[in-house]
Amino acid sequence: MEPGHLCKPPFPVKEKGGKMPARPAAANTPFHWFFRVLIVLLLSALMLPRPLTAGQTAQAGTLSDLPDPFLWVTDAPVHSVLCAGDVTYIGGEFTYVGPNTGCGVILDADDGDPIAPFSRVENAVLAAVPDASGGFFIGGRFSEVGGMHRGYLAHILADGSLDTSWDPNADGLVYDLALSPDGSTLYVAGLFTSIDGNLRENLAAVDAVTGAVKSFNPNPEGPIDSIAISPDGSILYVGGSFSSISGQPRSYFAAVDAFTGQATDFVSDADDIVYDIELSPDGSIVYVGGEFESIGGHHRNYLAAVEAATGKVKAWNPSPDGYVMTTLSSPDGSTLYAGGYFKNIGGHQRNHLAALSTSTGVATSFDPNPDSIVTSLALSPDGSTLYAGGGFTIIGGQARMGFASLDAATGAATSLNLNANNGVLALAFSSDGSTIYVGGEFNSIGGQPRYHLAALDNATGAVNSFNPGVDGVVNALALSPDGSTLYAGGEFENVDGFQRKNLAAVDAITGSVTSFNPGADGVVDALALSPDGSTLYAGGEFETIGGHHRKHLAAVNTATGAADPFAPDPDGFVLSLVLSPDGSTLYAGGEFEAIGGQPRNYIAALNTSTGVATPFDPSADSAVIALALSPDGSTLYAGGGFDNIGGQPRNYIAALNTSTGVATSFDPSADSAVIALALSPDGSTLYAGGGFDNIGGQPRSCLAALITASGDATNWNPELGALDEVSSLALSGSTLYVGGLVTSVGSKTWGYLARFNPSASTWYLAEGCTAQGMQTYILVQNPGSEIAHIKLTFQTGSGEVEG
Repeated sequence: MEPGHLCKPPFPVKEKGGKMPARPAAANTPFHWFFRVLIVLLLSALMLPRPLTAGQTAQAGTLSDLPDPFLWVTDAPVHSVLCAGDVTYIGGEFTYVGPNTGCGVILDADDGDPIAPFSRVENAVLAAVPDASGGFFIGGRFSEVGGMHRGYLAHILADGSLDTSWDPNADGLVYDLALSPDGSTLYVAGLFTSIDGNLRENLAAVDAVTGAVKSFNPNPEGPIDSIAISPDGSILYVGGSFSSISGQPRSYFAAVDAFTGQATDFVSDADDIVYDIELSPDGSIVYVGGEFESIGGHHRNYLAAVEAATGKVKAWNPSPDGYVMTTLSSPDGSTLYAGGYFKNIGGHQRNHLAALSTSTGVATSFDPNPDSIVTSLALSPDGSTLYAGGGFTIIGGQARMGFASLDAATGAATSLNLNANNGVLALAFSSDGSTIYVGGEFNSIGGQPRYHLAALDNATGAVNSFNPGVDGVVNALALSPDGSTLYAGGEFENVDGFQRKNLAAVDAITGSVTSFNPGADGVVDALALSPDGSTLYAGGEFETIGGHHRKHLAAVNTATGAADPFAPDPDGFVLSLVLSPDGSTLYAGGEFEAIGGQPRNYIAALNTSTGVATPFDPSADSAVIALALSPDGSTLYAGGGFDNIGGQPRNYIAALNTSTGVATSFDPSADSAVIALALSPDGSTLYAGGGFDNIGGQPRSCLAALITASGDATNWNPELGALDEVSSLALSGSTLYVGGLVTSVGSKTWGYLARFNPSASTWYLAEGCTAQGMQTYILVQNPGSEIAHIKLTFQTGSGEVEG
């Protein structure tokens, strides 16, 4: 990405101060942008060696190392992915699916719509303050903004772009920011040792225009969590976990001269961490929130008011029963909003968020009653609307995930509903009040609740209306041959409001549960459907299913839900299943040592008519977790925790001859478990996912493409995070879907689901055409998020034509 280049957002946004832009004709959901080029070419039949049929690839490319930014992401791991035509189904631990926004967005203050363009932030935003010109300073855990390196600090201009000339480059976390009243100096607090190449321990001041560090150097002995500047800009109030500052003993709370950095005579020591500092509008009172129980020599549980001039603790005492993480004063100073981890405050029951009279400390009638912690607050300039961020899912009487807009008088949620897939930790209005910056741990905001099972539109990447509502984890999926019914297995009790224990079927379009109800008494980990759709094979940790005793593996009639006579009775869990093309043989992998009446270590082939084990006996020495079968049925690929299989040493991955059970020469030798496999339609490439760092003779983090002829890794190297783990893979044509604990790819933060598109130009013949005469071709969507300059060269009978 070029310096300062702006991300094109994966949802419709308004140009700042303008109307909604016209949505591309190809987009059909509210949250989608993508590039598509329609090319009309004049080709003769002689230019192609043979005619193509509609949808056939004329020229293929490898996958992009970077995921498609337009595919929506989730808030928790994805365990199963199933591609079906123009829809991809996902199952897992998630409760949310939304656009891949990164960790910070700018919203229109009037209607909450995202503002375009914006600079994508790669990792958590922990603090945001407005500059004096409509933009924002942000701090946090990030190291990249707008495609450029930024060490924990960045300046976002009023137009949403990154300020490319401002780069103080801290070497550690930034927890809080404060701007001087004249807008010339930005104070930076956190856990760092240097800024702009200068030694500064945890607290610094930088020039708001140039980013150059200033001489201000209080040198606190411990991290700083919160700072606030006096209205006249002369005093900086400091809270955190320190024991001294500017060489003076000060515990957790202090005041320093904003120019020299020297500690003032203000002394009001606390006995534990101070998380938040808020000044009254006139600057006469300092409100302090945190984990303390004593401050300034007075007993105060977690929240106190201190005289700004003297440090004397005021009689005001709301006495919450839990930590206070954030406070905010109303414009007139009569009300203090407090958020945190409490259940009672100001003499009333108030869960996590309250409004307190600054005169009495008593809680007002404002009662949004969030169901979990509140960590950030911002108030509209007119004081009528309070924005709250945190870890809640319900607030103000409505479902709101992590972010909410509330009536500041009553606490009722407004109509604004921009769910986030993780905590919102930073909120700030621009200096003119027209926009609000929202930052946090999330990498998606503006999505939809989807409980453990969802469907994504392949064209837009957005979630569709399919919403069965499963109350537990989904591990496995299977689709009927006619595409009308989706089967889901996992660890759950109810689907779509109906009791369905661990195995269910839903309408693939509407998500409505069907009457199919086998009722497994344990977790279902794997599913496979017979070619005619009449029999569903289920493997897992159950002992009863379909009304019969069937230990760990069963065949269930899809019409009745009853278990068929098929009963291989493995003595351990079954974790993976795959059927032969004709449906006569079921391959099973897992943790068993006997199955189908025969000793079979961790892997077996079963006759689907009888349930008896076939002679196929690779005998692995540890669990087999993933299976994939070649298109002709001659080779079975296995992944798991084994070191030996098929009579050969094979580390975690192998290819087995289905006739003999012997391992073939294919030997990528991973260095840790292989958990997921997907084979290209032509059988030439095997995609492997798991927890490995090396495979196919190359360093590959958790995900690799392997040449089936040699076992070597291809050049494709998406570089997932060091702590990531891939647990599901699926192919839709030449596009690979990846699910699991996928939290970063390259330098980008990610949300558990990724789609890798072909990286080279791949041409598809349009539907209804053959490669003769005048034809229409479609170039696949650009997998990148940047504006690209494309040069096309056409070979004609008279030479080359460029366009």
